[in-house]
Formats: sequence, C-alpha cells, structure tokens
Amino acid sequence: MSEGAAFRDHEGRPIDFGRTAADYKKYRPGFPESLFDRLLQSGWIAAGQRVLDLGTGTGSLALGFAARGLEVTGLDISLELLEVARQVAADRALSARFIEGRAEVTGQDDASFDLVSAGQCWWWFDTDAAIREARRILVPGGRLLICNFSYLPMPGNVASRTEDLILKHNPGWPKAGWRGVHPEQVQALDQGGFQGVESFSYVTGVPFSHESWRGRIRTCNGVGSALSVDQVERFDAELAELLAREFPGELLVPHRVFATSGIIPSRTPTVSNRNATEPNPAAPLQTYQAFMRERAVSRGVCRVLGGVRARRI
Repeated sequence: MSEGAAFRDHEGRPIDFGRTAADYKKYRPGFPESLFDRLLQSGWIAAGQRVLDLGTGTGSLALGFAARGLEVTGLDISLELLEVARQVAADRALSARFIEGRAEVTGQDDASFDLVSAGQCWWWFDTDAAIREARRILVPGGRLLICNFSYLPMPGNVASRTEDLILKHNPGWPKAGWRGVHPEQVQALDQGGFQGVESFSYVTGVPFSHESWRGRIRTCNGVGSALSVDQVERFDAELAELLAREFPGELLVPHRVFATSGIIPSRTPTVSNRNATEPNPAAPLQTYQAFMRERAVSRGVCRVLGGVRARRI
C-alpha cells in the first residue's frame, strides 16, 4: 500500500490513490488546453519559470506547464502515481522532474520557485501548513496557483446519476453534489497573506465512452481509492448497467474549471522548514474534517460565485 493511504475518508477508511494509478493514466481527463492558454494570456504562468506542482498525481498540471516551457518539478506522496507521471512525460518527450514528498514539508530550498501550483488536490492538504510552505519556497513576487477540474452533476445527467450510485455503495460520501467552485481556496490565499488574489471559472464539455466514464469514476476518491476491490467490481458492474439503460451512446459530460492565484509581494522573515519533521499522521483526517465543516458553513455564505448558483459549495 502506498503512502497515499495516509489519507482517510469520512468513515475512517484509508484513501490510497496508488490503487487507481492504472485507471488514472488511461481514463482520467487532464486539465484542458484552454486552461493553460488562459493562464498564459493572464500572465499567471510564463516560459522559463521554476514551478513546484504539489500533489502532482499523474502530472496533468505539471506536464501542461512543461509543454509551455516552464521548468517543472512535480511532488506527490504516491509512488505509483509518480511513476505514471514519469511514463507520460517520456511518452510526450517532455522534461519534468517528479519526486516523492508532501505539500506541507516539501524539502525544497527557501525562495527556490517562481510558481507553486496545486491541481485538483488542495482539499487533501493541511491548508495552513501548505500555505506557510508555499510562502517559504516562493521567491519574492512568486505566485501560488490552485486549479480544479470537476465534472458537474446536473439534475438527471450522467454525473448526477453516477453519484446516486456512488452514494448507494459509499453512503455519506461527502463530495457528492460539488459544483466545482471553491471559495475556501480564495479565502486560504487571502488569509495566507497573498496579494492580488484573483479567480476565474468556466464550463467545458468532456467526451466519454461508457468504458472511459467507468474508468474515470473508478478513480473517484469515493470509489477506487476507498472501496475494497470486490466493492469496486460490484459498483462498476452496476454502473455499466445504468449507462446502458439510461445513457446509450457517447457521453458529453460538463466539467468546471476553477482557478485562483495570489502573489507574495515581498519576502518576510521565515524560519526554514526544509528539514522539518513529518506532520502528525492524524493531521490529514483532522484537516479533511475541518475542511468539510468549513465547506458546510460556506453553503450559507457563498450562494453565487461568478454568476453560477452553487447547490453545494
């Protein structure tokens, strides 16, 4: 079992992302090209920048940066996902370095990166510790960039019906109904002392076959990385039946891109954390629980962001 199992879900079960590495490589859609185009146009990224991609997984965000001339290091706790990232980089003839490590204790030198990024993973981190670490390793004027790419469960659509099935097999799964809008990430940058904090979001369709949608859903943290092998097989068989019955033919699933970033305007004295000890093993669960409490509170505060009504923020 990989170190990814250090995370736990709402029922205390280990979340092991390494178990889904093969499906991640084959079926999980990466960030769309339109995101990188927008990041370039906005000046949030630029060729030649040194970037550390936290929670890099299979390298979707990191390799998108590498393809645009950034000097990329990807960091993750899952050795299996890192190996997939290296394979994909080699297949695409892209230069990127992938190393094992935690977002909260990266082991990198002070002021050694122009950009620190996190793609589709921020909620797994100890927010305060990750913010402190990002500030430490960023150069003055450096940027922290958080990106998200989430399918949208609209009433009656394939994503919504799939989540109904996930909840049948994994009752209480807390991420059902997400709308892909993350005000808590903007808040983390604001409270972390970043300036010029901005965000944007937009929706794009992603095509899937029945096979690729099933593979995509097996990578979901409520399915492949949490349920047992037998449970995943039963779930997958039921999903295949549901798709054949209710959604014959090819699928086009709406996904939301949400990105936010902020800048450190000047260096403030910090204590080096390069050789800090590992976080408390209970921290991921505690952070996850605190995150969900904050998300529940935000439901009553953030009803509309960017003109999009949030069913569950």
